Amino acid sequence: MNKLDLLIQNGTIIDGKQTPRFKGDIGVIDGVIKTIGKIDSSNAKEVIDAEGKIVAPGFVDLHTHYDSQVFWDPWCTMNSWHGITTVTIGNCGFGFAPCKPEDRDASMKTMERNEAIKFETMKEGMPWDWETHPEFMESIERTPKGVNIGTFSPLGPIMMYVMGKEEAKSRKCTKEERKEICRIIEESMEAGSLGISAQRLGEDSIQRDSDGTPMITDRMDADDFVEFSKVLKKLGRGFIQVLGGDESTNERLMEASGRPLIWNALVTVADQHGLTFGSLWDTTAWIEKCNAEGKRVVGHAVTAPTDYQFQLVDFNLFDNDPDWRKMFMGDTVEEKMKKMADPALREPLKEKYNPKHTFIGSMTQNIQHWRYGEGVVLEVHNKYEGRTIGEIAKEEKKHPIDVFLDISISENLLSRWVTPPQKIDMEGMSRLANHPFSIPGLSDGGAHSKFLTMGCYPTYFLATLCRDHNMMSLEKAHWKLATYPAQVAGIRDRGHITEGYAADIVVYDLDELEILPMEELHDFPANDWRLVQKPKGYNYIIVNGVVTFKDNSECTGETPGRFLRNGIATLPPVSNKKKKVA
Repeated sequence: MNKLDLLIQNGTIIDGKQTPRFKGDIGVIDGVIKTIGKIDSSNAKEVIDAEGKIVAPGFVDLHTHYDSQVFWDPWCTMNSWHGITTVTIGNCGFGFAPCKPEDRDASMKTMERNEAIKFETMKEGMPWDWETHPEFMESIERTPKGVNIGTFSPLGPIMMYVMGKEEAKSRKCTKEERKEICRIIEESMEAGSLGISAQRLGEDSIQRDSDGTPMITDRMDADDFVEFSKVLKKLGRGFIQVLGGDESTNERLMEASGRPLIWNALVTVADQHGLTFGSLWDTTAWIEKCNAEGKRVVGHAVTAPTDYQFQLVDFNLFDNDPDWRKMFMGDTVEEKMKKMADPALREPLKEKYNPKHTFIGSMTQNIQHWRYGEGVVLEVHNKYEGRTIGEIAKEEKKHPIDVFLDISISENLLSRWVTPPQKIDMEGMSRLANHPFSIPGLSDGGAHSKFLTMGCYPTYFLATLCRDHNMMSLEKAHWKLATYPAQVAGIRDRGHITEGYAADIVVYDLDELEILPMEELHDFPANDWRLVQKPKGYNYIIVNGVVTFKDNSECTGETPGRFLRNGIATLPPVSNKKKKVA
């Protein structure tokens, strides 16, 4: 046997296939697992001693928005800190390709509004060396990466490219337009896309375009969507990712395409947008029914708390309420503050205010439960840190809406608001996490990074759900976190520890696993910042046989990630050292 590039010795191997754990060694050559067994260390260039550690497949996250961030953050942190070695982009029908040169600014402004990624950051950080979706894939492939990346064909940009934004939002496709859109989908799929994606939240969509209107796919005609899905049946592969949508149309999509559907989102309380999608158990019953009938659907589950720290300067999750949206629309902070100070615009917010509603129950009636502080604030308001808006309102004899908006305005909308820790129904969470047709994830990585840190979900899943609450065995947990999502997405060369498979591996100490407190990093282009939560307990994160992080988020600078075309990496691993992240 040729000399091994990497040898992981003495670890407790959990292979992701629900095989009972065993102690052994893993030998890697050229990014691929060459052998598993008892291996002589003298035959290896690099040796990792994993005595007392868990050795498992890297996690697979099927819902991120790293479409832009990968160009300036090759590791797609914070996901990669928490053991995620493969991500998919192009979710929810959002993305940057295809895109005509004259539409680039509009495309970035759309993502600024609906996913809270700053326009100036994208403008400075993206190369924009593409127009078509295959050209975008080539750009991603050329870019040094610290994680593996696959992409969907997002339907919003495709429809805009063919019809124009306003036309795509206002009517059905013509016969010629539908034919061209299907051609572009097929072209994208042939170039390596994993499938098609769309957000289907209708006129009350909480994620909106730069002008405050619903997204293109929110208004997309159901018959057009069904026709687009037939491209997958023609090709005999791929899957559909849908956020929301009615059950009837989603069943039609599965029937027309003959392919699996990943439905977002299964939630015990609410997802990161404050959405509940009706009864969880009614939804899981529908999913079970569909699978029994031969219509394969898997539910993407929110399996970690969705707590927030946010500032009104860039918070966008009130957009489903027309009164809040009217106040928050504007090109400048000054324009927004002027609206927020308007008593006439505040009045309807006061009329609908109900202190019995919680933050999770309703994104527009939660004011009393937010806390103020834990951020950089002006001296005048230090007395309010750590207190609820309800407490301040009582002391100041003001309406909670006035307290919330007045304090924000006084600090140019930079006041930091903190939601109370979300109370998780652990019995319901156990039922959801163990459901046969649920996969964990939904990190939204790359989006909402000023108030959301869901990339930590694998650590929460292992440490809190499995270790602390004993919801399932580690064997099942790693199948859920890696193998199952890889299988669902058609990723064929990774997801479990098997000879001949890619060496995407995490080495960790279960007893030490922990999610650290939120911190603010100023490491984005255009001097932009984000909130992150780093982990404790990960000894090594390995992508294609190369260590990318060690000793709790210490970056090695290596970028061995690959672009996955049709769910498989076809190029040799790249190992270009990049500037390390904080």
